[in-house]
Amino acid sequence: MNETLIAILPLLIGWVLDLILGDPAWLPHPVVGFGKMIASGEHHLNKGNHRKMKGALMAIFLIALVFAATYALVIILPPFGRVGVCSLLVFYCLAGTTLIREVRAVFLVLDRSLEEGRKQVARIVGRDTSELSAQEVRTAALETLAENLSDGVIAPLFWLAILGTPGMLAYKMVNTLDSMIGYRTERYKDFGCWAARIDDVANYIPARLTALLMVAGYKVMSLAGFEGFNFQLSARREATLHAWRTFNFQLITFIWRNGRRHASPNSGYPEAALAGILNCRFGGPHYYFGELFDKPFIGENDRELTTADMQTAVRLNRTAEVLAIILFTIYEFTIYYLW
Repeated sequence: MNETLIAILPLLIGWVLDLILGDPAWLPHPVVGFGKMIASGEHHLNKGNHRKMKGALMAIFLIALVFAATYALVIILPPFGRVGVCSLLVFYCLAGTTLIREVRAVFLVLDRSLEEGRKQVARIVGRDTSELSAQEVRTAALETLAENLSDGVIAPLFWLAILGTPGMLAYKMVNTLDSMIGYRTERYKDFGCWAARIDDVANYIPARLTALLMVAGYKVMSLAGFEGFNFQLSARREATLHAWRTFNFQLITFIWRNGRRHASPNSGYPEAALAGILNCRFGGPHYYFGELFDKPFIGENDRELTTADMQTAVRLNRTAEVLAIILFTIYEFTIYYLW
């Protein structure tokens, strides 16, 4: 089989499978296994002295193990087997559809009951949701949607393009480590320090690329006739080229200024992109594991979020995702065909 097809087919097949299936609860998922490995290591190692060193060694060992095991599996397979296995692994690593379904469910149940909304959003965020207002529940859901576009879609695709399927799986281990132990709480501040820093490095480029894809995606949506929110400028189809250039410049400036306000060096950029496009405000103080974290606000307009905002955000995610698939398909084609 042509090497170009071996590179590109798993990307396309895996993405289509994610669009159709999401993450079915009945299907075993490698990330669940990653979580069990991390939990076991944390239980045995996060005690006594030298916790930072032990956490660093565990993180590096698990990432290297996943990369090596995946590489060994892929390299021994014949071409058709490699396409099949890699397609399945790409499907496992993408998490766009599931998060969109979860966010839609948050807004749906919130219309019935605040308590149901709190319980639903607790499925996708790490903060304490028991005292959140309806506005805070909606904000938490949309913040997570923006972050997940980077962590769950663009970053895995980026590492797939750079290091192949082994790099994509290794990234998922990095991301899982950060989501489980990469907190600045008393329990994890030393042991999870390296996990958090490795995740920061792994997401540095993807997070900023995600923000740019969101800007491009919103432009595509608007030029296609979608009437959504705007960034204090006309985003209608009849907008002039000058207005669009001004829109893009002001939105990118907004993202650059507000993205750096986030405690994370990366998460703020996709959040700022969505806040700018929706003309709303994210961030603020939140409780994690019983501790209050006073996060800066991203954006200035503290308006009430609505179901229409969620629908705009979902369309934006999907459009940015399609643009990413096109971008990385072209990249793979260039690497494997022209080189």
